[in-house]
Amino acid sequence: MKPTGRATIADVAQAAGVSKATVSRFLNHRERLLSPDIATRVEAAIAQLAYSPSPMAQALSHGRSRLIGLIVADITNPYSVAVLRGAEKACQDAGYLVMLFNLGNESEREREAIDALAGYQVDGFILNTLGRGSGVFDAVALHGKPAVLVDRRHAGMHTDFVSLDNEAAMKATCDHLVEGGFRELLYVTEPLAGVSSRRERTAAFGACVTANGPRMAGEVFESVEGEQQALDEALAALRKRAKRGRRAAVVAGNAVVTLRVAQAMARLGWQFGADLGFVGFDDPEWASLIGPGLSTVAQPTDEIGRAAASCLIDRLRGLESPPRQLLLPGQLQVRGSSQAPVPA
Repeated sequence: MKPTGRATIADVAQAAGVSKATVSRFLNHRERLLSPDIATRVEAAIAQLAYSPSPMAQALSHGRSRLIGLIVADITNPYSVAVLRGAEKACQDAGYLVMLFNLGNESEREREAIDALAGYQVDGFILNTLGRGSGVFDAVALHGKPAVLVDRRHAGMHTDFVSLDNEAAMKATCDHLVEGGFRELLYVTEPLAGVSSRRERTAAFGACVTANGPRMAGEVFESVEGEQQALDEALAALRKRAKRGRRAAVVAGNAVVTLRVAQAMARLGWQFGADLGFVGFDDPEWASLIGPGLSTVAQPTDEIGRAAASCLIDRLRGLESPPRQLLLPGQLQVRGSSQAPVPA
């Protein structure tokens, strides 16, 4: 009699009058270890019960779960969501599923996240985490799983890395602003705090200011969440410098900072483009809706996610080359906030 519910390997074994180990041998295409009579009985029982082996069980029997663990610093960050989509598509195309762990910007949970996903027997990790301390490196090394880093590097981790080309993107931003007549720049970033992508963009900003010599001046301001007055004062000081006849512009380090700057401009009663120029890293959907439109550097998030997944899958398939670094180009989206004034 066919059992109710989904048939199990035990049901097949009972119907065929054999052990579960015998059924397992048949399912793993080791019929040569079985007599023709037993193989026929197992095959008939499988057909009678409409038995379908669990993909997870099959994968684990071969030492693979077909699961990839993806850990992100902050799932509310549009960048992380967009990268996740790209990575998930590439994993799905290759026959893998993604398990997500969101840190909520709590760096102390990085070790917990890796241990938890390792408990589900993931085959490897894609890490878009905070990049602070050695916890991630130690945990990944402990579990012996391959990993790929996205956007943020980790000290001591010599593994594949995929990111925006921060130096080239910042150079394109500064060149665009110089061509538009902007001479006083303020780079607003979240606190550097050991986050590699923030440090790289800040360093690239400094290099751009230096390269443009006396015709450009630039300062860096670290914006802390909730400290609105400090940001307002930094913008006011920038605009004051602009009153000496030098156009001024803000460069924002990511979409979070872009929103803070937009809120500050509203508090101050100023207009983008007229009072201060602006270019921000990341291209949120609402950027074109604020003022004359906010100029942005669009990151190739889908490509970054896909590339990270492809790098990891290459490793799972046996690639043993030295660690690779993939730096993908951004796309400058010019809108009204950074355009040169129209001659009278």
